[in-house]
Amino acid sequence: MKKVFLFLLVVSVFACNSTPEGYELTGNLRGDLENGTQVFLKKLGPNNQPVDVDTTTVENGKFTFVGVQNLPEMHYIFVDKLQGYTTVILENGEISFNAQKDSLGFAEIEGTPQNKLFANYMKGSKAIADKARSVNEDMQTADEATRAALADEMKELQEEYKNFDVDYIKGNPDALISVLLMDRAIASRQMAYSELQGMYDAFTPAMKETSAAKRIAEQLQALKEREEKGKSSEVGAKAPDFTAPGPNGEQITLNEVLGKVTLVDFWAAWCKPCRAENPNVVAVYKKYHDKGLNILGVSLDRKAEDWKKAIADDGLDWNHVSHVQYFNDPVAKLYNVDAIPAAFLLDENGVIVAKNLRGPALEAKVAELLN
Repeated sequence: MKKVFLFLLVVSVFACNSTPEGYELTGNLRGDLENGTQVFLKKLGPNNQPVDVDTTTVENGKFTFVGVQNLPEMHYIFVDKLQGYTTVILENGEISFNAQKDSLGFAEIEGTPQNKLFANYMKGSKAIADKARSVNEDMQTADEATRAALADEMKELQEEYKNFDVDYIKGNPDALISVLLMDRAIASRQMAYSELQGMYDAFTPAMKETSAAKRIAEQLQALKEREEKGKSSEVGAKAPDFTAPGPNGEQITLNEVLGKVTLVDFWAAWCKPCRAENPNVVAVYKKYHDKGLNILGVSLDRKAEDWKKAIADDGLDWNHVSHVQYFNDPVAKLYNVDAIPAAFLLDENGVIVAKNLRGPALEAKVAELLN
């Protein structure tokens, strides 16, 4: 609701201080809109669902929100009974909103630095999107040869779009949209931790204080820990030791079952590629077990009965462990395994000498290690 006292306070601040301590968002909606129509100012809540921040009403096509927003944050404007919404970065200062009532998504937002930066990003992003849309339309009517060329052009546009986002983040460390884009870049898992950390370090102190940047800092710390843990499962590293329950509840420890060569094999009954590879692993085991090859299977199954049945069905006559926790299995996390099949080949000292060998490559490496 409009808060008269707060409105007067904000106006007085604007009048005597070049650094505003509150915001005034004034809206202009074109089109026939009934007086008293509600306008909602929202932001994303803990579950990424819009939650109300403030409400006002339209009078003669105009509305106003006033308040204080110490750190810039993405907000959304909804109008009762109208489709769509408008994205606005709420920050202290004077913000203007202009839109046709039937086109809220194309509203013009002006008046504060963050909204100008956001508009610049959207302009550049839209230019690439328009080119992609045009290529896609051409593909609908193109012949096979032309379609192949257009497909290559589309791939180039996708790469251009990715590079545009990264370049924007690096070129605008003072922009909230850069922080939000980096959040998306982390989620895509297409960039290395070191590059992401460098981009975060370049953010201005004000941006690092935003809730989005604080969330990114937590994500980067998790990525760092994951990368460091991943190094412990790289070739040349000593394989992390572990103890886990076997099919009958017995505790099995890796270092206690090491052979001259040991294969730590991550698999599951539900994993078709794993099951398809099992006959080859069985053949290698039968040929080289007496010469010093041991295998420790680590199952990422959800159900113990499925795991035990697959062991019997596939004739996997070696040691097995599992917490029956799918990809939440502690051993999988210890070895940084997020996809299966995955396999680590260890020498007699428990040092990882190879990873993810299958078929003839597995047998050849085992034979080499056992001379």
